[in-house]
Amino acid sequence: MKFYPGFNIQPTTQPMGFKYGSDVFGPEVENRTLDSIRKSLRDPQCTGPDPVYSIAMDVGKKEHVHQLMQLHLLYGAVTYAAGRLGDEPVRSQGHIHKVSPLSGWSTPEVYEIWSGKAIIYMQETADDQSGRCFAVVAGPGEVVIVPPNWAHATISADPEQPLTFGAWCDRAYGFEYDAVRAHKGLAWFPIISENGIIKWHKNPNYLDCELIVKSPEIYFQFSIEPGKSIYTQFEEDPLKFEFVPQPQIVAEKWKGFTP
Repeated sequence: MKFYPGFNIQPTTQPMGFKYGSDVFGPEVENRTLDSIRKSLRDPQCTGPDPVYSIAMDVGKKEHVHQLMQLHLLYGAVTYAAGRLGDEPVRSQGHIHKVSPLSGWSTPEVYEIWSGKAIIYMQETADDQSGRCFAVVAGPGEVVIVPPNWAHATISADPEQPLTFGAWCDRAYGFEYDAVRAHKGLAWFPIISENGIIKWHKNPNYLDCELIVKSPEIYFQFSIEPGKSIYTQFEEDPLKFEFVPQPQIVAEKWKGFTP
C-alpha cells in the first residue's frame, strides 16, 4: 500500500480480501458480487470483475477492541478490484446511512484512502431534487467526510489498479438503498471515456442539479491532522471521532457542510 493506515493490515487479490497481522483483529470478508450491485449501475447488464469488492467491517488493533465497543466506533476496510463495470468505473452501491439507535441520526463516515485513486461521490438527498452534489477526488493519505443523511458512493477513479481504503463508522451501521434505487442510481453517473478520463452523465430521474468536482477539504473543524492516519489519530485521542457515532454533538458543523 502507498499509505500506512496505522495498523498491520494488507489487501490481497487472490482471493480478494485482507490479511491481518498477529496484533490485529478482523472478520472474514464480505464479497459484493456484480449481480448484487446491478440495480445501482447505469447499465445493469454490464460485465465486469466479480467479486467487485471485499469488505472487512470491524478491524483494528486487538488492544482496542473494548475501547471501540464502548465508544460505539467501528473501523471498516474495503478493497476494490481493478477493471470496469461496462463503461463505468468499479464502485459501490449508492446508499444513505440508516438512523442509528444510539443517536437518532443518520451517521457520518470518515474515509481515508490507502492506495489507488478514489472519488467519493455524494449528494444532499436521494429525493427528486438532489441538492448539492460533490465528487471529491482523493489519493493515498487523504481524508474525506460524508455528512449525515447524504446519499453517496465510493468510486475507483483508475481502472488499471485496485482501490483500498478505510473508514470510521458508527458501530450500529446500516444502509438504506430504496430511495436511490427508485431513481435508478444517484444523480450523476461516472463514465470512463475512451482516453480513460472520468466524465459525468446526469441521471434523468432527478431534477436539474450541478455537480462540483473538487479535492478534499482539510477538516480543521474536526481537528483532523492531514497526512496522519485516522487510526493513529484515534489512538492518540480516542474521543476525536466521537462525532461519528454521535453526530448530534457537532450539529452546527453539519449546516452548510462542504466535503
